[in-house]
Amino acid sequence: MSSESDATLVALARQGDRGALDALLRRHHDRIYALCRRMTGNDSDALDATQEALLAICRGLARFDGRSAFTTWMYRVTTNACLDELRRKSRRPTPVDDLAAFDRPGSSPALSESVADRHDIDAALSTLPDEFRAAVVLRDLCDLDYAEIASVLDIPPGTVRSRIARGRAAVALVLAPRPGTGPSPANVRTHDHD
Repeated sequence: MSSESDATLVALARQGDRGALDALLRRHHDRIYALCRRMTGNDSDALDATQEALLAICRGLARFDGRSAFTTWMYRVTTNACLDELRRKSRRPTPVDDLAAFDRPGSSPALSESVADRHDIDAALSTLPDEFRAAVVLRDLCDLDYAEIASVLDIPPGTVRSRIARGRAAVALVLAPRPGTGPSPANVRTHDHD
């Protein structure tokens, strides 16, 4: 089943083929989780959002009309699951990330630096309003083009461009080196070559 196209797997899954549904979800699980991780900013909330997105995909597959690519629809469902998780999160206490476990003596400097970089980017993304964060993550992590993002978020392409530009500018300000601290190690795109 894993060699079948998304369209074939969707058609089979809609007819009740559990193997096709499983293959489809396994194929896209890592992308769904990556989007959830960047949108929510931590592993725990990302796992919750991923689970909700997978359930929503299963429940909504019968309503998928095929007017867009399956992945575009999947990103829309996943983004909505993330936004729901962020709304739920705003109503409950914030968990504390246990980054100290990665900074113990003897841990690899590369691991420690990459955790710090990821933490810096997550922290910067968390300062963005949800609608800007969604646009930036869909572009810079998921590598969707502006038309796909417009379809996922159900907004005009011009609004997508504006949200990405404003979101990236805000992230860049947060990640900018402070006087006397040197350059920021985080690698964030600051422009497109589309």
